[in-house]
Amino acid sequence: MPNENYFMGLDYGTQGVRCGIVDIGGNILAISEEKYETTHPQPGWAEQHPADWISSTETVINTCLAEVGKEVFANIQGVSICATSSTVIAMDAADRPLRDAILWMDVRAVAQAKRINDTGHKVLRYCGNEVSVEWIVPKMMWLRDNEPEIFEKSQRIVEQQDFINHYLTGQWCASISQATCKSNYVEELGGFNEDYFHEIGFPEFFDKAELDIKRQGEAIGHIRPELAERFGLSAGVNVYQGCLDAYVNMIGLGVCRPGGTGIVMGSSFVHLAIVDTPVFEDGIWGPYKDALTPGTYCLEGGQISAGSITKWFLKEFSVQGENPYDVMAEEASRIPIGSDGVITLDFFQGNRTPYKDPMAKGVFYGLTLSHTRAHMYRSILEGIAFGTRNVLDTIENGISCITEIRGCGGVIRNGTWLKIIADVTGKPIVLTKHSDSAGALGCAIVAAVGYGAYGSFEDACDGMVQVTQVVEPSADATRQYTKSYQKYLAIYEYLKLMMRE
Repeated sequence: MPNENYFMGLDYGTQGVRCGIVDIGGNILAISEEKYETTHPQPGWAEQHPADWISSTETVINTCLAEVGKEVFANIQGVSICATSSTVIAMDAADRPLRDAILWMDVRAVAQAKRINDTGHKVLRYCGNEVSVEWIVPKMMWLRDNEPEIFEKSQRIVEQQDFINHYLTGQWCASISQATCKSNYVEELGGFNEDYFHEIGFPEFFDKAELDIKRQGEAIGHIRPELAERFGLSAGVNVYQGCLDAYVNMIGLGVCRPGGTGIVMGSSFVHLAIVDTPVFEDGIWGPYKDALTPGTYCLEGGQISAGSITKWFLKEFSVQGENPYDVMAEEASRIPIGSDGVITLDFFQGNRTPYKDPMAKGVFYGLTLSHTRAHMYRSILEGIAFGTRNVLDTIENGISCITEIRGCGGVIRNGTWLKIIADVTGKPIVLTKHSDSAGALGCAIVAAVGYGAYGSFEDACDGMVQVTQVVEPSADATRQYTKSYQKYLAIYEYLKLMMRE
């Protein structure tokens, strides 16, 4: 395949969209990002304006066009997107949003999630025995129960990814990745299991959900002619189905084979491990068949609060400097392992895994008058690393030893923190050439596979992902951290009943 073939990846995150233009060798020729707003109408609610996604999309594409030129855009052979999930939009019969989108982090559907989980239906076995309040089915049920006029007017209730794919192509479909991970699609039980939706009290699902499921790399349709003309793209360019944002980040890191493990390290952490046979563990999500690469299963863990805690600390403690993160990383590097007895529980917005406890709270334990802000900050970094080890230990209950972690997200820019995570977990952390743009690269890889530039995701990852750095753990440091880690686990056990009061 000649070098004049290029691919576009669009990565829709919580804070904004990023566009990347990538060549056949995985080199990013241009990258552009545009922010959009999140509103919080009530405590625990989070919403976004779908129109902002569209305007931001057009901005980042035009910025990349200006950077690489019309000749490159004329040779873009495929487009693919990833998006947050479940970010839910109710659409009318004319394909217009009926209200603002309910963002993935929105937790208003607590009662609906509990109603689902209380059934104990066999479908739940394929998602760690319970759904999350973040997912699309509880949110759809909430709309039915609390905004019946919106629900009745809706022609379909879809994910952000479906909405953007429709904007690009005019076609409606859903992703196997989101269907499997967020809306209880279980191939072994017939896909969307009618008995399950009747038992949870939501037979309307089949009237409102998007039931046309497409797999990663499957063509959705040509980009709409008016968009192709506007952006200088070929009229025959296909948009190929992508997957969840965290999952496509794994593809962008080269995590595509059984045994591969990666972590998206940002405001929250998402941990993903690929296995070749289903593994059932209560403390993690999954097993999710074909959610990442065909013929494999994915196990998922998560930490709701991670980088967001460091952001909170810098704000509340008024840390000054050109880069406050660098200031505190340098101060923390001078504090010994274990933070002189200060231990932080990282549950500032509850625990996603392995406890699945929305009532869990953040804790600073062991403070004395001798401790400084540097001790507290390092204990935050260590506490989040302990949370990561707890997730990985749970995953390893069902699979063979995890040999390495591939990482992406804002945390990879913090060398002190990366070394702490490597030492706490005892796992080497592998970084790649475009770890900081793994989502956009992963989407481009999906498009390249869909177009036929590579015969498989494995070949594409081998050809388009380059390892640049490995952060090795110290066995001695891992041993030192283990004592603090055991205290971290014990503190939660001692306090969890109190946290529910």
